[in-house]
Amino acid sequence: MTTISETIAPAQTRAVPATKARNASLDRARTFLTLVVLLHHAVIPYTYFGHTDPTSFIGFDVIVLATDSFFMAMFFFLSGLFVWPALVRKGPIGYLRDRLIRLGLPFAICAFTVIPLAYYAIALRQNPDESFAAFWWKTVTVGPWPSGPIWFLWVLFAFDLVASVGYRLSPNLLDPINRLSRHGAKHPGQFFAVLLAVTAAFYIPGRMYFGAGSWFAFGPFSVQHGRVMLYATYFFFGAGIGVAGLPGGLLCTEGRMAKSGLGWILTALVPYCLMWVMVYVKREILGNPVWLPDWYEALYGLFFASFSVAIMFAILAYFLRFKQSGWSILDPMQPDAYGMFLVHYPIALWLQYWLFDVDIPAVAKALTVFVLTILLSWGVTAALRRLPGAGHVL
Repeated sequence: MTTISETIAPAQTRAVPATKARNASLDRARTFLTLVVLLHHAVIPYTYFGHTDPTSFIGFDVIVLATDSFFMAMFFFLSGLFVWPALVRKGPIGYLRDRLIRLGLPFAICAFTVIPLAYYAIALRQNPDESFAAFWWKTVTVGPWPSGPIWFLWVLFAFDLVASVGYRLSPNLLDPINRLSRHGAKHPGQFFAVLLAVTAAFYIPGRMYFGAGSWFAFGPFSVQHGRVMLYATYFFFGAGIGVAGLPGGLLCTEGRMAKSGLGWILTALVPYCLMWVMVYVKREILGNPVWLPDWYEALYGLFFASFSVAIMFAILAYFLRFKQSGWSILDPMQPDAYGMFLVHYPIALWLQYWLFDVDIPAVAKALTVFVLTILLSWGVTAALRRLPGAGHVL
């Protein structure tokens, strides 16, 4: 860190130009992540170790172990990239007002509509005679009131709130991260090492104390205890990169990171394989206990954090290098990606409900759910965006 000595201009004078044009690479990366979310939820019932459907396929465990280890953290990272420029343009109050519309309003609407509709498909398996009205009322009054994937919205708004307070206290608060980002244009390995060290330091103790499956829940507000600080780290590192805009920093298309995609893939494969070793140890040696020893949680947490950072670098390197210009198959979906994230969950769960008793292989079921979830959620979002004012939210 002591070798990063270049001086950068005050935040007020450097962030505004960065937001005038969309970044095609990051738009495509974000759309790709949305599809990863849909894939994750499409295959979960058909995993070998945790299947809730009569059929299963071990290949889906390979997918779920990978996706669960990085995609939400990467969403927070990408969301953080544009926080500081927006705070410069709008000020903290204006920025939070916009975030309430973009995050708070969809969270409230989905919590009362989309999420109960999704979980009603699961409830019918246990109680086929229960009406939706009775299930909805029990959900919002007695609970449990699960949030599904929309927990991301309120946690992201909480981070935005903290960022706004931090900006109010000092617009230069994240300058050290931005200097590291600019240094990382030529030395991305050093940024990788710092991000990994910080994420591991925040994630591993939380995993050891709370365990991997512990959730905080208050009504529809929920989040995994052990991952809150992990997500915060990704968000604020992203915000630090975006302080002075993306050109010239870690995510510039001419930087070393964009030219090292294969290296990042190989870097990600090592901890990913080690996570599978830990899965084997847990099931075959430790006997799959409910509570795992601290040494296990610490080792798994280290491999988890390492894979999470490395695979994010690999994905970003790919899109920075190959998807900056020209046309991509992801481009038509990009305007609707956020809406697809919001509405896809009940579509996926109801498709899985209807396919439960169908006698076809797990791969066929998962592929059907995945493709139809994409098409239907895309269509629903496109229709919703035609409503007056919906474009400001979706």
